[in-house]
Amino acid sequence: MNNYKLTFRLLSGLIMLPFTMTAYAQTPAEIVVTAPVMERTLYQTPAAISVVQPDTIHKGQPKLKLDETLAMVPGLFLQNKENFAQGERIAIRGFGARAPFGVRGITVVVDGIPYTLPDGQAQLDTIDLDSAERIEVIRGPASALYGNAAGGVISVTTSDGRRRPNETSLRVTGGSDRFGKVSLKNSQNNGPWSHSINGSALNYEGYRENAKVEKYLLNAKLRRELGNDRSMAAIINLLDNPRSEDPGALTAQQVEEDRSQAGRFTEAYHAGQSVDQQVISLHYQNLSAGPGEFRANTFYLRRNFEQQLPYPGDSRIDYDRDYYGVRADYRESLLISGLPFRYVAGLEARKQRDDRIRRGMSFGGELQGRTADELQTATALGAFAQGDVSLSEQLTLSVGGRFDRVHLKVDDDFTTDGDQSGGRTLREWSGSSGLSYRYLKSHQAYANISSAYETPTFSEFANPSGVGGLNPAAEPQKSLNHEIGLRGSFDNGVHYDITLFWVDVRDELIPYELSGLDDRTFYRNAGNTTRKGVEAAADWLISPSWRAETALTLASYEFDTYRSSATSYDGNRLPGLPEQVWSNQLTWQGLGGAFTTLEVRYIGDIFADDANETKVDDYWLINFRGGNTFYAERSYLLKGFAGVHNLGDKEHFANVRINASNDRYYEPASGRTWYAGLEFVF
Repeated sequence: MNNYKLTFRLLSGLIMLPFTMTAYAQTPAEIVVTAPVMERTLYQTPAAISVVQPDTIHKGQPKLKLDETLAMVPGLFLQNKENFAQGERIAIRGFGARAPFGVRGITVVVDGIPYTLPDGQAQLDTIDLDSAERIEVIRGPASALYGNAAGGVISVTTSDGRRRPNETSLRVTGGSDRFGKVSLKNSQNNGPWSHSINGSALNYEGYRENAKVEKYLLNAKLRRELGNDRSMAAIINLLDNPRSEDPGALTAQQVEEDRSQAGRFTEAYHAGQSVDQQVISLHYQNLSAGPGEFRANTFYLRRNFEQQLPYPGDSRIDYDRDYYGVRADYRESLLISGLPFRYVAGLEARKQRDDRIRRGMSFGGELQGRTADELQTATALGAFAQGDVSLSEQLTLSVGGRFDRVHLKVDDDFTTDGDQSGGRTLREWSGSSGLSYRYLKSHQAYANISSAYETPTFSEFANPSGVGGLNPAAEPQKSLNHEIGLRGSFDNGVHYDITLFWVDVRDELIPYELSGLDDRTFYRNAGNTTRKGVEAAADWLISPSWRAETALTLASYEFDTYRSSATSYDGNRLPGLPEQVWSNQLTWQGLGGAFTTLEVRYIGDIFADDANETKVDDYWLINFRGGNTFYAERSYLLKGFAGVHNLGDKEHFANVRINASNDRYYEPASGRTWYAGLEFVF
């Protein structure tokens, strides 16, 4: 199929959608968004934001990874959902695609706790989808609000028991490849006290060899109303992940021979990771602090991590991490020259302390002595302010700014190969301005421009020369984002959201691998890139029983200049990113809790390397899920659900490794799989 014809037809049909459908749906105009720091309705916000509601998170889902929840968010692309050792890779408008594991370029916030570290990396393994109440996604750079690593924002809010009836639920799920998960949850609301506690256990063998995972997670939130608009909340999150095996990547020939096999060295070296993490956080809120509102939170995170990478050399990584911080802000509404004005101003301080060692692995699979022993510390201090002035009942101007100081330091305690100590101090200003025009009650037009920066993480600062501590040639990448958008709701039941974006990036960070026994990923500032495109979403409540949803991304991600290679890659596409993604859902909701959902998704082709010589073909995926309430009395509910992923048994890849050495680009995805479960609520 000609991709240009396909994208033109998809876009044309989607733009016409609001004007051809006739049904009724509630307007989302009063949805309140909190990810842009200052609370306001969606139609007062001059930025591309998607809000994922509880039904999308919970109804009939296996609740394994974020990909199942965020599939209908345009501009967002997820990979690596089947390798628990490496974690999901999330890209928003191309930011984050370079990560070989974990999350880069995107700020992840859970219940106000910044899971993105001061050096810009984040992990998603402690996000508890069983407790999640809503997820907000800012689709675009937001350093003016969040500082480093803000190519986009994913903000997860979990339940605190206030909005739910008092209940206890037990959920048991099983499926293909020996997938099994048990979740037990309790929510209570008793006067000034409320709480929500969820514990889950996951065991999963996986589609490929050497892909087993064993994971236990506890998420608890306790809230106390103190009176006079004051409240205090405590959050505890505990992760015990004793085993997540890494099946590694394959060459094209290995994929042809056996898609389910593990990569070379993975089983012999027991490649994988184990994680033990504890998070505790306190949140204070006073909604009557003088003429405004005061909010503050503090947190502490402890993470013990061990990982064996699938190659000989210095491939055994161990670290103990301490990460803590505090944040406070003040919000007020007032009049300036007779115009309504709202603002938020705040301070944030965070510190990351990683005590890391590396050990060698012999070619024969024997663990060797230490090859590195260092203390990595990152300290981030930030001050921010944002204000909205209502120029009229329809027109709002928003302006924001932030200053960050990020200090990265390495203290080398392994001096056999010379002292690798070093440090960098980075000072960055970020700004944003936006205009929102609500030209009808439930229709909005907006435009904004914002700047962002992203420092290399400690792993991305690794020096390929092996000397001199942090790589002196690595610099933060910076971006300037422009976007204009329309969103609205018609009385016929159609909601729509269309955004045009253009992002100019300087000093783009790109990964590459060095061949040999010590295969490792390093990073370089490849040059300048341009990301531009359209993000469009619409949903239509056809009748009380039927709802259709669609989300389309058409984009261009290209190198303008690529100065780090002997061969010019100017004009090439950025690797690891499809330029067309189209997701669709059709849901039937019957009486008594019965429902079915059909999902159809198209993923465009991807290049795996900067040279654009290795291409991964496009593909379609079909998923189906459904469920029913089998038994219901005053105090008891019994629900059942089931689903099938990849109904057409399409061969595709769960992950494509960028610029991989020895042509090991591919991590095959599973074929047709199923899951089913029961939930008992009492």
